[in-house]
Amino acid sequence: MGITKSEIFSPLQNEIANLARVLGHPARIAILQQIMKSESCICGDLAMEIGLAQPTISQHLKELKSVGLIKGTIEGVKVCYCIDQENWKQMNGLLTEFFNQNLNNNNDCC
Repeated sequence: MGITKSEIFSPLQNEIANLARVLGHPARIAILQQIMKSESCICGDLAMEIGLAQPTISQHLKELKSVGLIKGTIEGVKVCYCIDQENWKQMNGLLTEFFNQNLNNNNDCC
């Protein structure tokens, strides 16, 4: 049986790609911005603020939670979401390091 494509890449490359995939949807960016603005947010409020259906918001929250950008606590029948500050800093560092890599200054290219 062959290897999956992700197995030929380093754990760091897979982590950065997965983070980029999750951040690659404008609704998720809007959700993160709303949560940061509110410092914490109840899922129903997000649907009203962003203008998407509740099931759609829930799916995007699931993706954001899967990479650890947000965390949620149950309060009665609602879930309150906030930024996972420790993971946020770690992921910020990963992306900063990735984008701050030295480029070859080959003036003959393109």
